[in-house]
Amino acid sequence: MFKIGLIVNPLAGLGGTVALKGSDGMAEQARALGAEPRALQRTQLALAELMELSDRFSLYTVAGDMGETVCQALNLPAKVCYQPASNMSTTADDTRMAVAALVEQGIDLLLFAGGDGTARDVCAAAPEGLCVLGIPAGVKIHSGVYGVTPAGTGRLLAMLVRGEPVSLMAADVMDIDEAAFREGRVHAKRYGEMLIPADLSYVQAVKMSGVESDELVLADIADDIIERMEEDPDSYYIMGSGGTVAAVMEQLGLENTLLGVDLVHQQRLVASDLDANSLYQHIADKPSKLVITLIGGQGHIFGRGNQQLSPAVIKAVGQHNIWLLATKTKLNSLQGRPLRVDTNDPELDRQLSGLMRVITGYQDEVLVRVANPENEA
Repeated sequence: MFKIGLIVNPLAGLGGTVALKGSDGMAEQARALGAEPRALQRTQLALAELMELSDRFSLYTVAGDMGETVCQALNLPAKVCYQPASNMSTTADDTRMAVAALVEQGIDLLLFAGGDGTARDVCAAAPEGLCVLGIPAGVKIHSGVYGVTPAGTGRLLAMLVRGEPVSLMAADVMDIDEAAFREGRVHAKRYGEMLIPADLSYVQAVKMSGVESDELVLADIADDIIERMEEDPDSYYIMGSGGTVAAVMEQLGLENTLLGVDLVHQQRLVASDLDANSLYQHIADKPSKLVITLIGGQGHIFGRGNQQLSPAVIKAVGQHNIWLLATKTKLNSLQGRPLRVDTNDPELDRQLSGLMRVITGYQDEVLVRVANPENEA
């Protein structure tokens, strides 16, 4: 199941219709002027896009109007993970503590509704690498972490839930000084960045028709991997089989075993065509990365032609040190089907399930789901 964490800032947007140019610290004044909350309604619009997929995701949220109320209105089961001190006057601290509580549940994505102030609070509490997506509900939306509309946000999230390839990008968290803004001065400041999903688009190395040029894309992928290697020269790099990895070896000027596994250190070939035992002996006590691709049309990462990458090797490397490479053309050939793992270790297969980043170009990644039928059931 795809795990979604949900946080709603029920005070977001209160100051907009009553011309307060923001809501930070203005909730009571906004209510006195007749402002009506809109964050809950806009969250409903986003979640409505997921209703037909309700059997494919699970929700984790916050009590009351910070999430639970919306879930109840849509009859979406949700586990409440945090209780704010007050449902009428939730605070920035509530948002930050709610983020921590939801992260503990192992969520795949944090969905939040609010404005730039909410984005700042989420950014302050979210661990690095957490995928987030904002439902625009505030007065000012300068940050790049929000969907263009609530429904658009929901549709993008639905793509992830269905397992479609979705780009991953870093987006800026921005906010303005509301006090200065009310005096007619715009003073914006960057507070950080967060990872967000984005529509799968060809952003580089493409023909005019919008179709990828495999030769150029493979060169882009190779450049990205080599740059990563240069940033971490102490690690050993296990180079898996297949043409995509072979393009990296070619760019390095190294001999490559197309249907085997090689080992590289400091951009030099250490050993070629290793079997599972020899490979494990080489890397068991060393920092290492695993560079692999998937089988086009089939989607297998492990267990098809690369059994040298044994469970022992994969565990020694660590899941976070797996670099999966593929062109977007290859990903699209799966037609939305998830990637597969068949390591001959059912527990390891379960651990590898979930969202995995796929390097699809130079500084270009997408999120793709890894799931086996027995785990989906």
